[in-house]
Amino acid sequence: MTDLLRKIANRSRRLEVRLSSIESLVVVVVMVALAPIVTAGLGRWVRVPTVVVEILLGVLAGPAVFAWLTTDDQLTTELSNFGLVMLMFLAGYEVDVPRIKGDPLRGATVGWFASLALGLGAGMAVGYPAGGTMTALSVGLALTTTALGTILPIVRDSGILPTRMGGQIMAIGTVGEFAPIVAIALLLSGRHPGATVVALAVFAVLAGACLWLAVKPNPRWLDRLVVRTLHSSGQLAVRLALLLTILLVWFADELELDNLLGAFTAGLAMRLSLNDAPRDLVETISAKLDAIGFGLFVPVFFVMSGVRFDLQALLDRPVLFGFIPLFLVLFLVVRGVPTYLLTRRGAVAPYAKELALFASTGLPLVVVITNIAVDNGYLKSSSAAVLVGAGMLSVLVFPQLALRGRTSRPEDFGAADDLPPGDDEEQVLKGR
Repeated sequence: MTDLLRKIANRSRRLEVRLSSIESLVVVVVMVALAPIVTAGLGRWVRVPTVVVEILLGVLAGPAVFAWLTTDDQLTTELSNFGLVMLMFLAGYEVDVPRIKGDPLRGATVGWFASLALGLGAGMAVGYPAGGTMTALSVGLALTTTALGTILPIVRDSGILPTRMGGQIMAIGTVGEFAPIVAIALLLSGRHPGATVVALAVFAVLAGACLWLAVKPNPRWLDRLVVRTLHSSGQLAVRLALLLTILLVWFADELELDNLLGAFTAGLAMRLSLNDAPRDLVETISAKLDAIGFGLFVPVFFVMSGVRFDLQALLDRPVLFGFIPLFLVLFLVVRGVPTYLLTRRGAVAPYAKELALFASTGLPLVVVITNIAVDNGYLKSSSAAVLVGAGMLSVLVFPQLALRGRTSRPEDFGAADDLPPGDDEEQVLKGR
C-alpha cells in the first residue's frame, strides 16, 4: 500500500502544475463543498466526521498526492489562518458558563493538570531522546488537548448537548482547549517566561473587562438595532461578533501571544452577552455565526491542514505509520484516564467511559502545536505528521465509540439541564 501511494505521489510531482492564487482558491472551495457530500456517502457504511474528510481531501489535493495545492499560496494560507481563528471563536462561543461553573469546571481543571503531568512525562519518554526538551514539550502539550470545536458539533448533532453529560463534555473541552493555548504561550513562544507572564497578565485584564461588559445589560437602542438588523443586510450582531474577534486577536498578537487566545475569549464574551436573551434570538445569531464559520472558513483551515500534512515523510519511512496507533493510545492515557478517574463518582458516573473517550479526542490544537513546533525547529515534519495522523484517528474513532455504547436517545446520557424557554425575538426589548 505504501509503495502504491509513493508511486502516486512521485507521479503527481512530475505532473505538478503551478496554479494561481484564485485557481488555488477554487480548488479549496471545491474540496470544502465536496466534504459533506463525501461524508454523507460514506455514512452508509461508516460514520466519518466531516473534519476528517476535509483533511483527507486536502491531503489528496496537496503536494503529497495530486499537487494541485501548495503550502506557500498567500491567499489560501490567510483564509486558513482566519478559519482557525473562527474555529476558536466558535469553540468559545459554545461554552455555556452557567452550565459548567462549579464542580464540572473544577473537576475538568484538575483533570487537565493531571493530563499535563502525564503528557509531559510521555513527551520526555518519547520526544526527548529524539530532539531534546523542546521536542518533549511540544509532544507533551499536543497530548493534553481536547478538540472542543470538533466534538461539540458531534455532541450537538447526537442530541446530547442539553443533557448532564453534554454539560460535562463542555467543561472538559473548555479547559482542554483553553489551557493548552495558555501553555503554548508560556512554553513554546520562545520568549523569556517573565515577559510572557506579563503579557498574559495584561491580556487577562483586558479579557476580564470584556467579559464584565458582556454580562452587563446592553443599552436599549443597541438591543433594538440588533433585532431590527437581524434579518436584513445590516446584520449588526454578526458584525459586532467579528469586530470583537478581530480586535482581541489583534491585541493578543500585539502582546506576542497566540491569537487563538483572543479568538476564544471573543467567543466566550459573545456567548455571555447573550445569556439573558430569548432562546429564539440566540439560535438565530448562532446559526448565522455557524454559517460563516463552518460554511467556509473553518473547512478551509482543515483542507489546508491536509495540504500541509507531510504524507511523503511517512511514505519515505513506513515504520512511522506504526507510531500513529501508539500516539492514539497516548491520547487516551493522557486525557482519558484522568477524566475517567475523576468522573466515575457523582452524577456523571454512569458516563465516565464516554467522557474519557470524548476528552481524548484532539485535532485542531494538535495541528497548531505541531505547526509551531515545526516552524521553530522543535519538531521534525515526520513527527508532526505522526501526531496529526493520531489526532485524525482520535476524531474518527473515539466519539463513535462513546456514542456506540448507548442508544441514540439523548435521555440515555442523563436528564436535560434546565434551559430557558423559547421566546419571540421582540421580547429582548422588554425589561432591558
